[in-house]
Amino acid sequence: MRTLGNVIWIVFGGIFIAVEYVIASLGLMITIIGIPFGLQSLKLAEMALLPFDKKAVHSKNSSGCLSLIMNIIWFFIGGLPIALTHLFFGVLFYITIIGIPFGNQHFKLMKLAFVPFGKVVVQK
Repeated sequence: MRTLGNVIWIVFGGIFIAVEYVIASLGLMITIIGIPFGLQSLKLAEMALLPFDKKAVHSKNSSGCLSLIMNIIWFFIGGLPIALTHLFFGVLFYITIIGIPFGNQHFKLMKLAFVPFGKVVVQK
């Protein structure tokens, strides 16, 4: 079922979401200061490409206070607009009965978009 969900996800827009994250990541990495944020955008791209096979978990070797500070900065730089976009699409998919699994994936991406620092993407 995960494979079918991923194929449908990619065909109906998942590839575009992942490409947008990669482009945003490259734009952030142009500056030295934006490199950590660009790496987090790549994490979102990885999860957005095949969301049915992956989940985000708390990293055991996260840097604690630094992750908190970076998450606060990320929230204002890009986390809020990205999360609101995923919220919009999640609610839109929830309106249709068939789209509920895809809405769940958007809500999962929304949680990661709020606080990407200190999280790692792993296979289910």
